[in-house]
Amino acid sequence: MDINNIIKEKGFLDIDLPKDIDYKSEIEKLKKEKNAIILGHYYQTDDIQEISDILGDSLALAQEAAKTNADLIVFAGVHFMAETAKLVNPMKKVVLPDLNAGCSLADSAPADQFEKFVKEHPDHTVITYINSSTEVKALTDVCVTSSNAVQIVNSFPKDEKLIFAPDKNLGSYINKISGRNMLLWDGACHVHKEFSIPRLLELKKEYPNAKIIAHPECQSDLLILADHIGSTSSLLKFTQTDNNEQYIVATESGILHQMRKFSPNKHFIPAPPEDSTCACNDCVFMKLNTLKKIYLAMKYEVPEITLDEELRKRAAKPIERMLEISANLGL
Repeated sequence: MDINNIIKEKGFLDIDLPKDIDYKSEIEKLKKEKNAIILGHYYQTDDIQEISDILGDSLALAQEAAKTNADLIVFAGVHFMAETAKLVNPMKKVVLPDLNAGCSLADSAPADQFEKFVKEHPDHTVITYINSSTEVKALTDVCVTSSNAVQIVNSFPKDEKLIFAPDKNLGSYINKISGRNMLLWDGACHVHKEFSIPRLLELKKEYPNAKIIAHPECQSDLLILADHIGSTSSLLKFTQTDNNEQYIVATESGILHQMRKFSPNKHFIPAPPEDSTCACNDCVFMKLNTLKKIYLAMKYEVPEITLDEELRKRAAKPIERMLEISANLGL
């Protein structure tokens, strides 16, 4: 059995490599040889963030994927992100270092159940968070990210009936600040729903001068406590421009690397989850990617993201519409 079949069937764990291999330098060589680009999400581990060519949140990565001239796109993120890159780049090869890097939020909206839900409300426009499967996107009118969701929702007439899926927390937040009454799918992110309010309040007592900043995927009772609510990129920008010195950060802990990098004199404290043994909240799926897997994915160009072309065309439309509206709004 050759190495390509091993990787396709069993993943990268069974591949033995020299212990002294310098993954960073080897990855840089492969980038040049293959005209490859690594798109990395803020929730990746520190070392992966450092070797990513483009680092950002879902909106920035979707925008970069749509305009890249690279022949090979290596997505250091989760499955729906790599699929999104393939949706807007059907002729390019897209690889995901670990196919098991899924998304609990995307999984909370099974396509068959969501299709039934949509059919039960035929007079509604369907707005879907980008954290969703290709099959769900194919049932959607327009996609959004946490960076542009409010603006895109507000671009629709006030009396238009809207479905928002799959994140009920983000949908509830948008309803509150926009005065809408969108019909919400009952889904959530396992990271953002597990923050502990009692432990957060204890942390606030320990750091009384710290500002609480939170992602809108968090539950509403936590968002009430927040001094700033925003997408991952918004949280990062806020810590760079705000004059406070301490922040309790209620989102996936990967973003703290960039916060510390851009503001080395400030103190960032990860908000704690319910699990009393853990001080921070990590996405287990995001953390499946490693430098070794990225190196092997680039070298052998697997596992490759492939999509049925008819499905891809349907699912690409709401992404393209999102990018068009975002551009028009200057986002």
